[in-house]
This record gives sequence, structure tokens and C-alpha cells, in this order.
Amino acid sequence: MTETLPHLLVENARKFGHDKVALREKEFGIWQSVTWQEYLDNVRDLALGLLALGYRDGDKLAILGDNRPEWLYGELAVQSLGGASVGIFPDSVIDQVKYVIDHSDATYLLVEDQEQTDKFLEIKDQCPKVRHVIVDDMKGMRYYDDPLLIPLETVKKMGRDLGTGEPNLFDSYLDRLTDSTVAILAYTSGTTGLPKGAMITHRNMVRMAVHQDEIDPAEPWYNHVSFLPLPWVGEQMTAVSWNLYKGFTVNFPEKAETVPENIREIGPQILFAPPRFWEKICSDIQVKIQDAVWIKRLLYKCTMPLGYKIAEARLAGKSNPLMTLLDRICYLLMFRSLKNYFGMGNFRNCYTGGAALGPEIFNLFQALGVNIKQVYGQTETAGIAVGHRNGDIKLTTVGVPIPATEIGISDTGEILVKGPTVFAGYYKNDEATRKTLVDGWLNTGDQGLIGEDGHLIMIDRMKDVMELSDGTKFSPQLIENKLKFSVYISEAVVVGKNRPYVGAMINIDMATVGKWAENRKLTYTTYTDLSQKQEVYDLIADEVARANKTLPKAARVAKFVMLHKELDADDDEMTRTRKVRRSFVEERYSQLVEALYGDADRLEVASDIKYRDGTGFRMQTTVQVRSVPDIR
Repeated sequence: MTETLPHLLVENARKFGHDKVALREKEFGIWQSVTWQEYLDNVRDLALGLLALGYRDGDKLAILGDNRPEWLYGELAVQSLGGASVGIFPDSVIDQVKYVIDHSDATYLLVEDQEQTDKFLEIKDQCPKVRHVIVDDMKGMRYYDDPLLIPLETVKKMGRDLGTGEPNLFDSYLDRLTDSTVAILAYTSGTTGLPKGAMITHRNMVRMAVHQDEIDPAEPWYNHVSFLPLPWVGEQMTAVSWNLYKGFTVNFPEKAETVPENIREIGPQILFAPPRFWEKICSDIQVKIQDAVWIKRLLYKCTMPLGYKIAEARLAGKSNPLMTLLDRICYLLMFRSLKNYFGMGNFRNCYTGGAALGPEIFNLFQALGVNIKQVYGQTETAGIAVGHRNGDIKLTTVGVPIPATEIGISDTGEILVKGPTVFAGYYKNDEATRKTLVDGWLNTGDQGLIGEDGHLIMIDRMKDVMELSDGTKFSPQLIENKLKFSVYISEAVVVGKNRPYVGAMINIDMATVGKWAENRKLTYTTYTDLSQKQEVYDLIADEVARANKTLPKAARVAKFVMLHKELDADDDEMTRTRKVRRSFVEERYSQLVEALYGDADRLEVASDIKYRDGTGFRMQTTVQVRSVPDIR
């Protein structure tokens, strides 16, 4: 097998032609289909169009926009020429866009629409290496006259004209392509500093697909819904490399707001999502049940405890005919309708990764009959390195290594990874590469241990493991996951390093708490207003107390505050993959952290709020500091 992505595309076009749908996108309420042959034709036209624009060996194409077929056309086109694609998160602010374009030395930029074009034009003078900006959707740009801008259709037409005169040109570039060529520059989330550009080769990506498919084989008739940003390596693994390897269909939602509806419409067999996605479904289930008629609430209360027991037995390999019968009854009475409502009825290969998923949430989906599996990996492993197998799922672990991958634990407890999916190094950062790649082993920066059964237990980022003033160590991530199992809590940041006890800063779930407040005729105006109400503090205090019952005594939250604003990537408080920048948040809200260890029960706070267009305002409010009651 030729281990490059464009070669896989050519093979699929030859195998399926116009007989099978490769990509599908919903536009104006209608699903538009692209066959495998059309997929290849678009990639070929764009690749030759880049040549017509003056492509040089080693040039890079940065892509800025939402998940769409054109995103993949751009990626595969530049890869076909031996270049690399550089994904930029579509909701990135201008400074982040500038950093990635400049650091990656991108010479071409493919943008989706006017909004993304405007971002670049504002920083154009600071990105002198960019020679052309290719615009997909020119709506609203009739009077734009910047010479750098060129419509995507114009570039593809240039490519078709070039291909007519030189019909073997595209194939000649493919013949030069090797599996050691860098396919993508994937920028890390940057939780501790500036993002680094991980150089991921074609072999890394293809091997990722091959070994993932050995664990959970996909079929060409499967569907996947691509709603996570394509700059994230997890979506690259599924929507690009695995899709090209197995030939299933990738579906693109109409817009972010329609993702749940589009998932229900498609009923995908494959879904890969971070914990926040599954946590949101868990919250929505609770809200849906609260709003249901009494008979459905009763059925839910009766079937869920059975579902938990059946799932526990199934995971332990102790299922029996009676449990199988009860499982079928629960499915017919309640679980089928819940799964279908959330588009989970056809799930076969569904995963959670990017961060740890709380065991309680994991249990809930297993109880519903959704065989969700935890996986572990990083940008530097081109996707996953460890994952659960069918029949060998343990809720407290992330599974065992994928084929051809080795896992080790260093003397300091750091997880080490070796295998064909490990990246080639960081772009223009030899020092970071030397520290991360040592004798062929990837130093992940994560702390973990390997159990006697070979399963990996991921504890936390090594830099995040904390120690109380009495020397007791604890994992903030473990506590945060316990807190976030509550349907009323969307985010939590646990503190306590060198302190006498554990404290927490909490974001409420606006939708769920808002519904709770409405049911109690509790009026509110904004997120800030709702989050600081006495009744909401009472509600969250009880939720934190319940979470404490499942934690070791030393790791229990003693005090908490409710953040007066939601943590936001635009304010640099989170990465674009929704990971909290812990050190930044602790520094920004240092007043609140200090208040958690003081005697005052209220604190006047002010925060600068920044919008994507660079404007902002200063928010001022009073925040309560609450001790957590004991629940017997």
C-alpha cells in the first residue's frame, strides 16, 4: 500500500468512481454529495491551479474556515505537490491567525468567506510571505480589489486549463511523493505557551488509520459527521486519514448551531468527540427528562438503574440471558428513543479523547447501550496511541496501545510513546524536538501508570499534578471531572498548590441552570446575574458536596467561587480545543484564588472582556466565596 494521503484518494477514485459518495455537505437545507471521482477532480484542479499560481517545492497552504469539502480539497491539493497544509481554527482571533501564518511560513492562504478574508487583510502587512489568498465564498466581496485575493473557482479553472495542456503533470508530482514527506503542520493547543507546529508525515497519518482500523474496522457504507475543527489532529485522523483508508462518507454540518440536528439526520456509525460533547449530551438528557411527561420520567427512573447494572455486568464479562432480556426491555421502553433523539442509534465506533471523561458520564452512556470508548493520544502521535477494545473496556483507564505502538513509563512517572505514528518533530524548534523525542520515545508530558492488565491509567498533565501544603498530592483533572458530571456545572478549575485545602472556580451551565431558575420563577438577566444569585450558589454547593463524597478526603473541595463570566478562548482562558489554560486562568483570577483561602465571604472583582473584533469592556461585579457543606 502506498502510504500517502493523495495516493489513497486516487485509489478510492479508481475503486468507487461516481458510484459512491465520499463527502456530503448540507447547504441551504439540502445535503449536497461529492463522489470519490469528484473529490479527486477537485483536488487535481486545485493542485494544478497552485502550480499555475507559481507553487514552489516546499510551499505551504494555510487554511482558515469551517469544516467543508473545500477544506479537504485544499489540504490534499498542496499535499499532492509535496507541500504541507496548515490548519487554523476558524474562531481564532487576529493575533492567533497572524502567529500561525507567520510561524509556518505559509505562502498560500485558503479562506472560506468574507469574515475570514477580513481577518487576514487586517494583518496583511505583517504576513509578507503570503503570495496569494484563495477565497472560496466571494459573497459580499464584489468591491474588494486587493491583488492578493483570487476566487477558488478561478484557481481551479487555471488548474483545468494547465491539465489540458499537460495531462501527466499531476501524476508526475504524485510519483515524487514519499511517505516521509510532511503532510500537515498541526499546531499544539498551547496550554503553557505559544503553540508549536508538529510536523506530521504521510506515514504517520496513514499508519494511524491502518492501526485504528485493526482495532475497530470501519466499512465503506459507514457515515461520520465532521463537526470538530479540522486543525485538530483528532478530526484529521477521522475525517481525512481513516476516511481515505476505508472509503466511508464524511458529512459536514450546515453550521455549528445545526450539529445536533445534522447528527440526528445522518445517524452516523463513527463519531469522535472530546469530553465536552458527551458532557453536553448528558446535561441535555437530564433537561429532556425533567421536561417530559410523568410517564416518561417514571420509565427513566425505572430503567436507568437497570441500565447501570447491565452495563456493569457487560463490562465485567458477567452478562447472562436474564440481563440480556432486561436490556432489551429497557431499550424498547426508554433507551431507543433517547438514543435516536440524540442521533446515537447507529453508533458503532464512538470515542472520546482530548481529555479525560468522568467515569460517571462514561457509565451513563454505557448504560444507554452506547459503546463509547476512551482513547489517549496527542497531536504528536497523529491521533491516538492508546484505546479501549471491544470486550475490554475499563472505566478508570484509557485502554491499551494500538498495534505497532509501545507505551512506557519513565522514572518520573511520565508516559512515553514509540511507534510509526510519532511525529517528525517541531517546525523551527530543534530544542523542543530534542526534549520531546529522546531515543525514539515521545515524552508526552503526561503522568500515568500501566496496570497489570496492560491498561494505561492517565492521571494528569505532569505540570498540573498539585501538592497541598501538608505534602498530599492530588490531580486537579480528576476533581474537575467529578464536578463536571453535574448537569449544572460546565467548567471547573481546581486550585490548591501549596495551600491547606482544595478550592475551585466554577462556571455554571447557562442552559441547565437557566431552566432550573425558570422552573422556580427565579428571574435573571445575564450570565453574571444568574451565576451570583444566592439560590444558584446553594444549588452548586450541594452539587460540589455530592462530588466530594466520591473523592478522597484530602482531595475534597473545601471552598468554591462561581466565576462571573464563562471561560472563553477569545480571552485566552481556553485553547481552541476547549482545554483550560490553567496557569493563565489562575493568574488572571488571582484575586479569586486568594479569596478562597481568606476569611471574606464576598469579593469585588473586575474583568476585561475581549471580543473577536478586538473591542472589549470592563465588567465589575461582586462574587461570593462559599464553603462546601458536608452531605451524609
